[in-house]
Order: sequence, then structure tokens, then C-alpha cells
Amino acid sequence: MEDISHVETTDEKPRVRNLGTVRLRRHGTHEIILVPTPSNDPNDPLNWSKPYRWYIAALTCLAMFLAQFLAAGPSVAMIRIVIDLFGTPPKSPSFPDSISKASYFFTGVAFVQGMVNLFSMPIIIKFGRRPVYVVSFLIYGAASLWCGRANSFASELCARLLLGLAGGSAETLAPLTIADIFFLHERGLVMGLYSAAVSAGTGGGILISGLITINQSWRVIYYIITALTWSLVLAIIFTMPETAYARNAIRASDLDREEFESEAIKEYATTLEEARSQENVPAKKSYVQQLKLFNSVLTKEPFFKLLWRPVPLLLLPAVLWGMLTLSVMVSAAVAISSNFAAAFAITYGWSSWQSGVAWSANVIGALIGVAGGGWLSDKSADFLTKRNDGIREAEMRLPIVTLSLIASPLASVLYGVGLDQKLHWIVPVLSLGFCESPTVLFFTESDKLTGREVGFAITLGVNSVVVYIIDAYRPIAGEAIVAMLSFKGKFSAPVIST
Repeated sequence: MEDISHVETTDEKPRVRNLGTVRLRRHGTHEIILVPTPSNDPNDPLNWSKPYRWYIAALTCLAMFLAQFLAAGPSVAMIRIVIDLFGTPPKSPSFPDSISKASYFFTGVAFVQGMVNLFSMPIIIKFGRRPVYVVSFLIYGAASLWCGRANSFASELCARLLLGLAGGSAETLAPLTIADIFFLHERGLVMGLYSAAVSAGTGGGILISGLITINQSWRVIYYIITALTWSLVLAIIFTMPETAYARNAIRASDLDREEFESEAIKEYATTLEEARSQENVPAKKSYVQQLKLFNSVLTKEPFFKLLWRPVPLLLLPAVLWGMLTLSVMVSAAVAISSNFAAAFAITYGWSSWQSGVAWSANVIGALIGVAGGGWLSDKSADFLTKRNDGIREAEMRLPIVTLSLIASPLASVLYGVGLDQKLHWIVPVLSLGFCESPTVLFFTESDKLTGREVGFAITLGVNSVVVYIIDAYRPIAGEAIVAMLSFKGKFSAPVIST
């Protein structure tokens, strides 16, 4: 008979692992583990000084701010644009039709932004971030100049679509750049700043554009952004090197899991680190070498394989959820930004600059959302990590989303009822900064309009969605993000067109 006296049994269930599971704190000491593990290469972006990495993050946020500025900013001057391009005065019977036609300047941009992501991501993955940054914003500046010089509907529409193509190509760069240069435990705050830059680009664009139109033509908006965009391109060329970096196949998340806590594995890890330290350390690139627009091919995978790869990712529930969430946000955002100036003019008799100033609430709400979507997200996830014996799960980012679930419906009611019942203007203006509602429809006595609340909840919501996807699917984060950003435009297009 078999002797079972020495057979050990346990009732403890094994921990379920997935791509988003990683040991972020050491067992016992709770010391933070750097994920991903930086190499000994001085050219590794994770080895750059922290101030310089924050400078790159600031430059990235500025790029995203400018990319969103023209997506909705000039819409504050919609009435002037219609008069200039269509020759239709506000009291003309055909004026509402002209407004609807001019709205394609802004809804078209949102649509092509989603389409172009599908084609730009393979280029980003294969050739790096830097060339896409430079080329995209060069085209963006040229398209902006074209928009300011256009004198017909067809010319303006073509220029706006080119603007959307360039801005969409740049849209996917920021999350990947942040993931390139920051460790896992640092990304929440930086992603919060990125989300705030995107949201403030829309709100700030409308606010600043409204102020410009007090004494200047709507065309001046495009001229100013052209100058700023090409100045940004110079800053990228001379101060922002390539951030994409090919790392070793063995990741920190592989070495820091519980199953690697045995003495044998610890000894292996020590031996591995010693071997790495004896390897030839690459020489640090000179400043001139860093200025190269194109360094090397980062992957040998065929372009069309990279092009197709994001599509099946929509079958992943988390990616599908993220895509649908962003789709609803974008559709509501574009719908209101394309006609909000007319809405406030009808309800409150406001001029363009007054409607633009109302969007200052958006900028304030976005800045507040940085705390909710960034710093607070990091702190709450870190707290849950400590309670989970140092194991970080990607889902630990999600509890903070409950704040937007409360704020968004509340602002929906404030905005819709405020305009429908013609309440004091402070009601819809406050809701602009409070949150974004994905599905708000309200009616006035004279026209049908679509409402949007932006600021706190959109910054919180977008940040939580993007950071969660990056944490949950790190090896395929780029493809997962492009799947969300590409198909959000396709799903939101029917809503926008209504």
C-alpha cells in the first residue's frame, strides 16, 4: 500500500494569472518593483532623467492639445463661417440648412480620425514614434493653413478632412509614448495629464477661439494654430528622440511573480543580472544621432499583418468595452461641438465669444479630472495592491470609474433641462465642467439640438479606460489602443450623423 503520510495537501486555490497581473511590490517590504525592468543601455528611455521624461510627457500633452484644438475650436464661430462661406444671413430661411451642412466640417474630422488610426499604427510599430510625430504635425500645420485660406465649402471640407487625417495619426502616439518612458506605477498621473490635454484641447480650443473672434476673423484661429504647430514640430525635431525601445524577452512581470519566489529562481535571476552586466553596454548616442528622423525597423512583421492585428482584439471584452465607451463619448462630444454656438445663441442670445467663454468650465473640469483620473487612480490602485500582497491587477484601476458614473448622469440632467426649460445660464455652464454625458438629447422650441457635458468625467473616464487597457494587455497595448481608437469612429459615425 502506498505510504501517504508525507503527502502534503492544501485547500488554497491557485491564483489566476493574466496579462494584467504583475508583482508591483516586494513580498514583506512592499518596496516598489520597477515594471518594466530598465536595461543597462544608456539609450533606454527608462534610464533618462526624470525631469527629461516629464519634459517629453509635457511635449506630448501639448501635441495632443493642439491636435484637438482645431477639431472643435472653430465651431464657436459657426455662424460667421456660414455667412462667409455660404453667404447665408442668420435670418434667412436657408440658414438652418447651411448650419447643418457646415457641421460636416467637424463631424467629418471625427470620422476620419478613427479611420486613419488603423493605418498609422502599423507605421508607428514598425518604424517608431518620432517619424510619425514629425510628419503628422507638418501635415497638420499645412492643413490648418489651408483651412484659413479656403473660400468655398468644398475647399474647406477637404482641408478639414486632411486635418483629421493628420490629427488622427498623432492621436495614438501619446499613450504609447507614455508607456515607453514611464514605469507602471507612474503612468496613472501622466495618463491623467494626457486625458486632460485632450479634453482641454476641445474646451480650451473653443474658449480661445471665441476670444479670438471678438476682434478678429475666424480665419485667424487657423493661422495661430499653424504657427504653434510648426513651432511644436521644431521642438520635436531638436529635443524629442525616439522613445520606442526593444526590450529583452524576459520581463520584470515574469521574474516577480509568486512562482518565482523560490531560492532556485532567485539564484537564476541573480546569475542572469550578472551576465547582463558583463555584456557590452551600447554607447550612448550623440545628440546628432538622436536627431535622425528614422533609426531602424523595429519589427520584421509584414505591414499588412500589423494592419490586420488590431481587428480580432475587439473580441476581447475589455477592448470592446473600452471602444464602446470612447465611441459614446466621441459621438456626444462632436455632436454638440458642431452646433453648440447656435444652441446658446437660440436659447440665451449669446454671441460667439460668450459661448466660447462658457467653455472655460470644460478646462477647469479637465484639470480637476487629472486628480481623479491620474493621481487618485495611482493611489487607489496602489492601496489595493498592498492589500493583495503586492500583486497588481489591471482591474484595480476600475473602482475610480464609479465617480464618473455618478457625475455623468447628473450633468446630463443639468445640461438638458437647463437648455430645454431655459433656466439660468449657470446651470448648463456648470454641467459643461462637471462631466460628459454619452447620450444627451434635448429640444428647444425652435430647433433640435444635441448636448454634451465635458471636463471632469471625460478626463476621468478616458484616462481610466486607456490606462486599464495598457495595464491589462501590455504586450499588445499598441494594437489594443488602435482597435479602440479606430473603431470608435466607425461606431460613433451613425450617432454623429443624426
